[in-house]
Amino acid sequence: MNRGDLVTIALQGDFGKARPALVIQSDLFNPTHATATVLLVSSEMVNAPLIRIDVVPTPENGLLKPCQIQVDKAMTMRKEKIGAVVGHLDDSTLLAVNRALAVFMGMA
Repeated sequence: MNRGDLVTIALQGDFGKARPALVIQSDLFNPTHATATVLLVSSEMVNAPLIRIDVVPTPENGLLKPCQIQVDKAMTMRKEKIGAVVGHLDDSTLLAVNRALAVFMGMA
């Protein structure tokens, strides 16, 4: 599992259905860290360009329908709770996520 990978997760509570998520944690921590930080991905399209990044399905990303990466929904979870890698985000979309994260976290 690497930064930019799309994985499957199932959370309890408000976001409890099985869904894709984007790994945003640095690869420096992935081999040894027990947890990984991800952003939730949703097929419910919302007009919120500062915190929702549109993604179209491609063979590379493994998504089945148009989705949005929810920059405001970061979750850190134990790696054993994370399912298989389904694909990888393209560089331009990952750059858009990086920029949106910087704005959302107040680092831009």
